[in-house]
Amino acid sequence: MYLLPAIDLLDGRAVRLAKGDYHAVTVYNDDPAYQAQLFEEAGATWLHVVDLDGAKSGNPDNLEVVRAILARTSLKVEVGGGVRSLEAADRLLDAGATRVILGTALVRDPDFAQAAIEKFGPDALVAGIDAKAGEAAVAGWTEGSGVAAADLARRMAALGYEHLVYTDIARDGMQTGVENGAYAKMAAAFGNPVIVSGGIATAADIRALAPIADAVEGVITGRAIYEGTLTVADGVAACDGTFQLSDQLEEEERPLTIEELES
Repeated sequence: MYLLPAIDLLDGRAVRLAKGDYHAVTVYNDDPAYQAQLFEEAGATWLHVVDLDGAKSGNPDNLEVVRAILARTSLKVEVGGGVRSLEAADRLLDAGATRVILGTALVRDPDFAQAAIEKFGPDALVAGIDAKAGEAAVAGWTEGSGVAAADLARRMAALGYEHLVYTDIARDGMQTGVENGAYAKMAAAFGNPVIVSGGIATAADIRALAPIADAVEGVITGRAIYEGTLTVADGVAACDGTFQLSDQLEEEERPLTIEELES
């Protein structure tokens, strides 16, 4: 399990939204590349970047900002928002992104989702599923899709996707903790561990994932770091220690594994 500090880009700045609301914006840094550098200096090895402008427009509008982040740090960076063509994914990967996150296109253009996995392979792609009340949301969280998030995860697994970021929109940016059961179910549907996004406020919230450690690949957090309830160093340490904590759980308290949940 690893920590992914988050940088959401809007008008070239590092911001966070509350519950995905573009009218509830908090600006944290006018220089996202410098913010990424601070994360790296604090011990982060991964970075989660979302182009909020691109998520709405369908184009990677903040590509130059992403380039600046990649030039200034040696972080492994996953980038999403507005990636709805092979060309857009190519541009981000050519710029140095480790992985590209596909979101809206997974629902609206299944042929593209298949073409992308065939061209780039599972190591270069992440299925991004953002959900409200179990329904996948699209267009920068502004629209419902009519598709159940778990069903979409199953479709992506069938295509060959191996990485998935699941965002609980109701908890994103709200620092209310994580609903473990939702992530365990999503991992069971996907057949692989998933990346947790939404609700992390403290290191204790990360450690609370221990009962579902087998279902979690990584943990994304943004507002908690910006507002000081969680440091990058403590987040990294909590991620490193969560699997050790899970090993100490009594056998009768241990939850079902992904394989058991699938059966």
